[in-house]
Amino acid sequence: MNAKPITAAITAVGGYVPDYVLTNFELEKMVDTNDEWIRTRTGISERRILKGEGLASSDLGTEAVKEILRKKGLDPLEIECIICATVTPDMVFPATANIIADKVGATNAWGFDMEAACSGFLFALSTAAMFIESGRYKKVLVVGAEKMSAIMDYTDRNTCVLFGDGAGAVLVEPNHEGLGMIDSIMKSDGAGRHYLHMKAGGSLKPASVETVLAREHFAYQEGQSVFKFAVRGMADVSAELLEKHGLTGNDIDWLVPHQANLRIIDATANRMGIGKEKVMINIEKYGNTTAATIPLCLWDWEQRLKKGDNLILAAFGGGFTWGATWLKWAY
Repeated sequence: MNAKPITAAITAVGGYVPDYVLTNFELEKMVDTNDEWIRTRTGISERRILKGEGLASSDLGTEAVKEILRKKGLDPLEIECIICATVTPDMVFPATANIIADKVGATNAWGFDMEAACSGFLFALSTAAMFIESGRYKKVLVVGAEKMSAIMDYTDRNTCVLFGDGAGAVLVEPNHEGLGMIDSIMKSDGAGRHYLHMKAGGSLKPASVETVLAREHFAYQEGQSVFKFAVRGMADVSAELLEKHGLTGNDIDWLVPHQANLRIIDATANRMGIGKEKVMINIEKYGNTTAATIPLCLWDWEQRLKKGDNLILAAFGGGFTWGATWLKWAY
């Protein structure tokens, strides 16, 4: 009898959010907004903020990874590769993945950062799957870690109400039962860069006194344009994945959507024919943690997931980047 091919399965989840809670009511004192406006348009009530001198995205990611190592009783030396999805790296270089490896003692691992904004975790997971499926590696960590507060302009009410800090991580290992990642559709369109970006700090516009004074080192977003693209992109790619495999919303146990905006999440679920009771939503307490939203959902729902459950992971992010992954839960 032929053995089933190797699939790449998530075998553990870890997460971490900072203690400090920034509520809508606190934001009311900072910018011209109010709790009701934020909740009705985004679904967000509060978000977590990393406070403290010398703390960065790697510190968030390190805590999420440590939880996985504890849960699995793993020696950090067993980890072979770490992929960190982030748009808020500790530094432009070295990679935040390398810093996390150092902080957890994973000295046998190589690693790199994946920058695809809010789709970063999905792109990194897809990349990890290829390393596992090829037989090259047995233990790959995928981390989504973001200190979004570091690039927020807290005088801009259009963006500062949306984002929070946090990290989620998953361990990806080989599976021979047909569980794990079955298929992914990933897409990107660089023309979207005009609507969602950070103006300065890259090689196009290096940091200068002028760029700092012009407040160009913060996330910039044309909300309406991004919203329209996101609704269409995330819903379309998720529906495409179902159609490709002859699945309907009834076949899916959980939709795990990127937590950008409650209305985008609802539109995606509706397009797929999935009821709200099967949609993971935690945007109200964490806001948009960019590459960390999907693993933080898995972390929050881990106890409710059953072996063999069909999950659709879907995201849309700056770039534009978007994608959907179908996986069968492995434990």
